[in-house]
Parts: sequence; C-alpha cells; structure tokens
Amino acid sequence: MTERNTILLISENNDFAELLEKKLIFLRHNDSIIISDYKNALSKLELCGADIVFVHENSSRAKSVELIKKLRNNKNLCILLLANSYDSEFILAAYDAGVDDFALSNAEAFELVVRTVNNIKHNSIKLNLYRNLKLLEQLNVIDNYTGLYNYNYAKQIIENVIDDNLLSDGIFMAISPSQTSKNQFSVEKMAEAIFSSVRADDIATLGRGAKFYIFLPETDLGGAVVVLNKIKDNYGCDFEICAGISTIAHKNFDEIERDALKAQADAVATNAQYVVAENHENDTLDEWLVDAEDKPKNYKIFRQIFNKKLEKVITPVFYRLQKAWEEKLFNTEIEQYTDGEKCVFHLKNSKQDSTLKIVYPGFAKIIIYITHEGLDSPENSEIQLPLTKINQKSLIAIIEDFIKDFKYTSV
Repeated sequence: MTERNTILLISENNDFAELLEKKLIFLRHNDSIIISDYKNALSKLELCGADIVFVHENSSRAKSVELIKKLRNNKNLCILLLANSYDSEFILAAYDAGVDDFALSNAEAFELVVRTVNNIKHNSIKLNLYRNLKLLEQLNVIDNYTGLYNYNYAKQIIENVIDDNLLSDGIFMAISPSQTSKNQFSVEKMAEAIFSSVRADDIATLGRGAKFYIFLPETDLGGAVVVLNKIKDNYGCDFEICAGISTIAHKNFDEIERDALKAQADAVATNAQYVVAENHENDTLDEWLVDAEDKPKNYKIFRQIFNKKLEKVITPVFYRLQKAWEEKLFNTEIEQYTDGEKCVFHLKNSKQDSTLKIVYPGFAKIIIYITHEGLDSPENSEIQLPLTKINQKSLIAIIEDFIKDFKYTSV
C-alpha cells in the first residue's frame, strides 16, 4: 500500500457524492477523494492519477457499463461499482466490463472502508506483479508480444509447478489452429483468447512452431475440453483448434510434451478438435503382474516392474517431498536416496531420528520399514504394499504420515 492514495468518485448525484465522502473519513488523513461526473471522468482520472475509482450507478446502466469498459483500459486501476440495488444482470455485466468489486450505494461506512482498503492492497499487489512481469520480459522469460512464457522456459516453469505442489494429476495440451483456420490465425489474438479462458494457476507458454502449451493442474479431460471450447469461443470467427492432450501422471516433462505433440499431430491429420494421447504404461504394468502371478519364478518381470515404479513414482515423490518439507521442518536434516535394492527417506534433528526405508524383496510387493528413535517417539511399523498399489498418491500419503509423526514427536 502506498503512503498516499487517491480515490476518484464518479457520480451524477452531488448529494450522494458528498454523503459518500463523509463515510470514508476513516481513511488516512493524507488520502484524497476527487469527485467527477460521468462526462469528465476520464480526463479527471488522467489528471489526478487515482488508484481507486468508485463508479456510482447511473440512471442509464448502459452508460455505467460503457464507462467501466473505458476505465478498464488502465490495467493497474481498481474499479468498484456502487450499485443502487442487487440486480444480478447489471452487476454481472459490470464484472464483464472490468470492475474488481461492488457494494450497494447505501452500504454502511465500515463496509465501504473495508472494501476500499482491501482494493488499495489489491492495487499494490497488481503493481508489484506488473513490475515483476516487466523484469521477466526483459530477461526474455515472457514474450513481449503475447505475454506468454517463452518456449525455452516452458519445461522449467511447468516442472517447478509440479514439484512445488506435489502434483500427480493434471492435463497438458499442445494446441494449434486447424488446417482450415490457419489463414485466420494471429499469435497475439490466440494468446489473448487463451488468457481469457484459463485460471490464474494454469500455465500457458509458447510451443514450437505455431503451437501453444497449456498446463492445467488437477484437471481432468472434461475440464480440458471446457477450456478448449472457451478458447475457440473467445477467439471467434468460427476459429477451429486442433489439440493434443496428455495426462501428467508418472511422466517427466519430456514425456508429457512428446505424447501431447504426437496426439496433436494426429488431431491435425484427422481434423479433430482434440486427440488424447494413449497411455499404456499402467495397463502394461498390470498386465505383466497378472501374467507374472501365474509364473512366480519369473523374477525378471517383477524386477522390471519395480524398476519402472522406482523411476516413475518413488524417486520423484522422494525428491518432491524433500523439497516441499525442507523449509517447513526447522533445524532438521532431510536426506533421501534410492538405489536398486532400497530407498531411504531420513529425518534427523537433536530430539528425533526417523527413517522410512522401502525394500524390494522380490515378487509382487515392496516392504516399507518405518523406525523412530528419540524420546516419546511413535512405534515402529511395517507396511507391505503390492506393486500394483504403488502410485504417487498412495506413496505421498504414507510418507507425509511418517513426516507428521516425526514433526509432532520432535517438538
């Protein structure tokens, strides 16, 4: 929040403007409130450099919506609508036009003050984000023309999001215009359509050629199709998209990208809106297990399955959890390593020493040994887990329970 904030109140009702000014007396004494009618609103805004704009509902609601659209050209402005009544159609139209918040014009003073202060804070955050974006543009992490992450940073950014949030569920899409829509294609317009269609925690980057990558955390196929349809509608002009869709479970970025690009090429070849990449890995492992159980002496098959689980599940989970908990467990050493025979996740501080060890004894299961040493430490335990049950979700749950036991007993 800045030391001084300027609020522009736009209203055609002079009595209301004076009343509102009195309601906002709880703001800092050096904050200022400028009053304007609709006609002079834009010029007053330019002169006063306001941080917050109150738009009081006009007798013509269409004029209110039109003014909000013009004000929204200033991306760093916080706009609050003061509506005379709860009219959902009007309020939603105002949000579509660009307001950040709304209140009834007869709201109590404390409500207006709270909303004003919160939006001043919001404005400060927006300004900081704008500065960070400019820096990322200068470093070429973000493309100047589209506002999307450049392809050279796509892998690092998406892997960071997956690792930091311990994600094992989500959708990755590679999209491009269809063959029939190439003559209507604009990179800038496509980027704008994507931004209008995704959530704040989704990641959009430039891909190779005329392709775009979109990562949707914790989203299923149905949600991905909804996003594709939104992009198509926001682009307009009967624009058609061809997309390749890949899940992220048990894959690194290179595998996710490879699968999505192959599916996207199939979509272009068949003129389909989207093609979902085939994922045979889990089916293949389960089929191996079914066959192997009928042939218990075939150790080689079990070993191949375990090695695959080690590479795709255990090692990534160990790494992500170490990274996630290093900043949360103070004065605690966290070590983890994996090899062909055992996998160890070790926690140690001055009061507690705890170890989670995964051992592969052969056949179709692993054994997880959990040991604790220290005062009032929990009991040691042993978990047997079939190879078919080893997935990121189940393993994360077991290790996080182990970490919580350590955390609460070492306090």
